[in-house]
Amino acid sequence: MKLFTHLYSRAMQWSRHRHAPWYLGGMSFAESSFFPIPPDVMLAPMSLANPARAWRFALITTLASVAGGLLGYTIGYFAFDAIEPWLRTTHYWAAYQTSVAWFEKWGFWAIFIAGFSPIPYKVFTLTAGALSMTLLPFILASIIGRGLRFFLVAGLMAWGGARMEAVLHRYINRLGWATVVLVVLGALFYQWAGGS
Repeated sequence: MKLFTHLYSRAMQWSRHRHAPWYLGGMSFAESSFFPIPPDVMLAPMSLANPARAWRFALITTLASVAGGLLGYTIGYFAFDAIEPWLRTTHYWAAYQTSVAWFEKWGFWAIFIAGFSPIPYKVFTLTAGALSMTLLPFILASIIGRGLRFFLVAGLMAWGGARMEAVLHRYINRLGWATVVLVVLGALFYQWAGGS
């Protein structure tokens, strides 16, 4: 099934659009508070298509993501009681409980890890607000974690350039299905960690 080949080709077309940086910023902002798709899916092909602008794209992604994280923090701080009943009905509830446990154990580092890894950062921004984490460490951990992740993605894509694009195009279906498997395993780990 060539599902990911088609999606990859479409993403490469979008990444060359003249408004692509605006779309990237909007997606990065939304993903940090409510949107389910990570901005890497736009950042990577944009950095491949325009290697000379990869660092600019990484900066846009980082700043917009941290701004979206502040929105998530604000929602958690001011409106958690209002959204908690809804949150309990979603698959994010287990992740929320895990994030509470991580905050109690690691504090600052919980946000850093969530910002850098594929863990749903939006859940941690909400939790940080709900637990009234001090704002400056929250912002600092978000900038460092998100920045490291997005500059790494952009840098690898820019370094690979046309060679990387050709390799990705050849193996995108295998990589796509491997990513699906990793996401499923990550979700199972979340459920296990949340219940232990």
